[in-house]
Amino acid sequence: MTPTLVRRHRPSPTSPESRARDWAEIQERMLVPLYEAVYERLETGPGTRLLSLGCGSGLALLMAAARGAVVCGVDADGRRLALARERLLPEGARADGPRLGLGGPEAVTGPDGPLFTLVTAFDPLLCAGTGPRGLARELARAAAYAAPGSPVVLAGWGPQERCAASSALRVAARLADPMCAPARWRPSGRDDLENLARDAGLTPDGSGRVSCPYGYADMGSAVRGLLSTGAFDAAVRATDEEQVAKELVEALHPYLRGDGTVWMPNVFRYLIARV
Repeated sequence: MTPTLVRRHRPSPTSPESRARDWAEIQERMLVPLYEAVYERLETGPGTRLLSLGCGSGLALLMAAARGAVVCGVDADGRRLALARERLLPEGARADGPRLGLGGPEAVTGPDGPLFTLVTAFDPLLCAGTGPRGLARELARAAAYAAPGSPVVLAGWGPQERCAASSALRVAARLADPMCAPARWRPSGRDDLENLARDAGLTPDGSGRVSCPYGYADMGSAVRGLLSTGAFDAAVRATDEEQVAKELVEALHPYLRGDGTVWMPNVFRYLIARV
C-alpha cells in the first residue's frame, strides 16, 4: 500500500473515552453470534441469574435481559461500564433491575447473594490485562458466587487459519514491548480454555464453535474498532498510535473490498465448564 493510501485510511488519534464509544458502537456487536449461540444452548431466560465478567458496554447483558434473565455485570473499564449503565439503567429503571459494578464480582453481590446460575467471560481478550493466571483467579472468585453445578462460559479464538483477525492481532504482539507488557495477545492453543477452567477449579463440560465475522463500513472504522478492543494498548504505549494505525491498515488491506468495506471471517470457540 502506498503512503498516500495509508494516510487516507488512518483515523485521528483517539482518546480513552472515544475508544470506549468505538467499542460500543463498532466492535462489540461482532460477538453477537457468540452470545446468541451460548444463550440458546443454555436456554437462558426467566429463572437465569447471570453474572458477566468483562461485560463491556453491556450488549450481551441486554440480550440476556431481553430473554427474561436477571443480569449483573462487572468490568475493569469504567468508561465502558458507564455506557453499559446508559443501556441497561436508563432514568426511571427499577431498583431491582440490572446490577453493574467496577472490578470483580463483589461489586454486584451483597452478603446475602444472589447466587448466580450462569457466569460468562465472553471477551476473548479479557486476559490481556491480567494474564491467564489472573483470569483464572477472577473466574474462581466468580464461581464462589454461583450455585453448584452452574455453567461458566469462557470464549477464545478458534484456529489461526480460520481467524482473519489474527493478522491484525500479530501487529499488536510484534509492536508491544515485552518488558513493559508481558500479557500480550498470542495465538490460542487447542486446550487453552480447558486449562484455564481447570486452573479456576472448574470442570469442562462441552464446547462449541461459532462464526463471528468482523465487518466494517470502511477502513477507518475497522482501525477504530480494533483499537477499541484493548489488544493494541501495549503496542501504542511502546510506539505510538499513529505507528500502530499505519501497520494495522497494511495488515487489513487484504480484507478491503471493492466497495470500501472491510470483511474478516473469524471462528470463535466457547467452553462450558461447571462449578
